[in-house]
Amino acid sequence: MNTTPAPRIAIIGAGPGGLTCARILQEHGVTATVHDADASRTARDQGGTLDMHPESGQHALRAAGLLDEFLAAARPEGQQMRLVGRDGRILFDAVPPEADTTEGNPEIDRGQLRDLLLDSLKPGTVRWGHKLTRVEPLGDGTHRLHFADDDTFADADLVIGADGAWSQVRRLLSGATPVYTGVTFVETGLSDADRRHPHLAELTGAGTMMALDNNLGFVAQRNSGGHIRIYVGMRTDENWHRQAGLDLTDTDTAAVREALLKEFTGWSPALLGFITGTDTGFTNRPLYALPVPHTWPHTPGVTLLGDAAHLMSPFSGMGANLAMLDGADLAQAIIDSPSIDQAVTAYEKALMPRSIEAAEGAAEGIDGAFAPDSAEQTLAHMTQRH
Repeated sequence: MNTTPAPRIAIIGAGPGGLTCARILQEHGVTATVHDADASRTARDQGGTLDMHPESGQHALRAAGLLDEFLAAARPEGQQMRLVGRDGRILFDAVPPEADTTEGNPEIDRGQLRDLLLDSLKPGTVRWGHKLTRVEPLGDGTHRLHFADDDTFADADLVIGADGAWSQVRRLLSGATPVYTGVTFVETGLSDADRRHPHLAELTGAGTMMALDNNLGFVAQRNSGGHIRIYVGMRTDENWHRQAGLDLTDTDTAAVREALLKEFTGWSPALLGFITGTDTGFTNRPLYALPVPHTWPHTPGVTLLGDAAHLMSPFSGMGANLAMLDGADLAQAIIDSPSIDQAVTAYEKALMPRSIEAAEGAAEGIDGAFAPDSAEQTLAHMTQRH
């Protein structure tokens, strides 16, 4: 890119996609500012574990010059995938070979990945506590960003919406809003699992354990530091907890446990331990997705990446991988193109077909995982893949 003066690039959201974009731009001498609503990098938990795919997440990390650091922190053993029946029997167990960490899709905690990206940026690149409230088009392809803190603002030649499911930036391009998938996860966890919960740790294995049957299920994921993150899944009403008389914002974990155990009547006591043995409380996480296909008309000075562009269910395994690939591709287009507008045009031309394909797969994945015959469907799918 040969633009004088240097373009003002604003990335909204300090997730993996936005940070990847900022890092690659910086590595090529292009300045970008990242604005994030969080007060600091440690303001909230970053979630569970991610498998980084060679053609997307790892490709982006290589382009960012961070692949070696990723491989040093990654857990190749976390690729283990186990399917368990509602009776507690192991139905399928795919253990990755003891091999080179560059093979397959090694796992890394979301927080570790984010720290890796944040630490690679120049000081001051991320402006914390910048909650975007409004984007004002200025009529010439530039935009004014308004923030909640004392009505501060910044002008930008390119606004990159990397601001997630409920993106403010997306409103400039599309009227689409996320729709409830019909499935809710109730998140909980086990700390120091191998010592305090050895039977549940053994059932989980080194990677991910799933037990799915008749619109219900458990997903247990190994994280670093001996922690197991658990998602208790249900195809249910979006307001199921209110209908059950539960307030998931309070600390009445006994009432939540009782309600969940009622949903899983008849399941193996070994699996019910993922409800009764938890020690981190419960968080309600209804799963949303953007309509498929989600597209928008090209608009000078603004574009989207990651969940802002293609929010989908986690059953694709592609969310963070695609977001990082988006960030890498957009950054490279900016570097290679003679103008910002040409860069965005080229990027969106590549982005939309692949995101539609992935979102269709994610929708099929969650529908199959939470269905009356989900155990049979999932076993057949895993057997075919491995």
